[in-house]
Amino acid sequence: MSKLLHTLLLSTTLALGTLGTTTAQAAEFINVLTGGTSGVYYPMGVALSQIYGKALPNAKASVQATKASAENLNLLQAGRGEIGFTLGDALSDAWKGDEEAGFKTALKKLRTVAGIYPNYIQIVASADSGIRTLADLKGKRISVGAPKSGTELNARAVLKAAGLTYKDFAKVEYLPFGESVELMKNRQLDVTLQSAGLGVSALRDLATAQKIVVVPVPAEVVAKIGDAAYQPGVVPAKTYEGQNADVATVKIQNFLVTHEGVPADTVYAMTKSMFDNLDQLTAAHAAAKAISKTDAAKNPPVPLHPGAERYYREAGLLK
Repeated sequence: MSKLLHTLLLSTTLALGTLGTTTAQAAEFINVLTGGTSGVYYPMGVALSQIYGKALPNAKASVQATKASAENLNLLQAGRGEIGFTLGDALSDAWKGDEEAGFKTALKKLRTVAGIYPNYIQIVASADSGIRTLADLKGKRISVGAPKSGTELNARAVLKAAGLTYKDFAKVEYLPFGESVELMKNRQLDVTLQSAGLGVSALRDLATAQKIVVVPVPAEVVAKIGDAAYQPGVVPAKTYEGQNADVATVKIQNFLVTHEGVPADTVYAMTKSMFDNLDQLTAAHAAAKAISKTDAAKNPPVPLHPGAERYYREAGLLK
C-alpha cells in the first residue's frame, strides 16, 4: 500500500469515527424547551428533566427558558431541542406555516408526544381600574404576553372575538407573566392577559399584592373565535385570593412536541417515564392534575412521533 493511500484511508477512518462519536454524543442530550420562569411550562419542564434523567441514565437532560410556544416550535424544527411545550393553536399554525403566527414556513419536522393539560386564558385587572367586563378594556393599559408567544396569539384571538384590537388600548405591552405583574404592582398597567394553567404563580403573586378582578369571557365570545382549539372553560372560585366566584373563560389544550430526528427509543422512554411519574409533575404544578394518559393521543394537530405511538399502542390506547 502506498504511503499516500494509507494516509487517505487513515484520515477517512478517523473522520468517520469522529462523526459516529458526535452523533452518539448528540443523542445523549435532551433539552426541554419551556417558557418564562414565572409561568407553568418552566416548573413542569424542570420536573420532566428530572424524570428523564432517571429514565435515561446515559442522557444529559437540561431545561431552557424561552418565549414559549412559537419559539419552542421553531427551535424544535431547527433541531435545537428534543422536546417542548406548546399551545394547540400554535402547533396547528406551525404545521400549516402561518407567518402571521410566527412561522415563515410549514414546520413539517414536528411530531406530537402528548396532549397534556389545558391553558386557561386569564384576564386579570386591578380592582381599582374599573374593569369588570371585556367592554371595559377599551382605553386601558394591557400586557398581552411576549411577542408571538402562545399567550399573545391567544390574546389576539380573544380580543378580536370581543370586537377589540390593540389600537383600542391606551397602551399595549408585550411582556412575560412576571414582568407584566410587576408593572401592575407599580400601577403602570391596568390589566394582564395570561394563557396558563390555573393557579399560575405570577397571578397568585399579584392577587396577594393587590385586589384583583378576573374578567369573564362569555361563551358567546368563545364561539366567535371560530377555532375548535378554543373551548369554554371556568376559572374556579378561590383559584386566586379575593376571587370568590367561578369565572367563565376560554381554555385551550397544551401539547408536548418533539421532532422527527429524535430516536424512537428516546421518545418512547420520555413518554413512558412521564406517565409513570405524573405525581412528580403534579408536585411541580397543580395544572398537571389535568394530564390524562387516556386522552393524550387523541386528535393531535400534527402526527404522533413513532416512539410516542409505540407507547400508546402498548398501553392499549391506540389500535
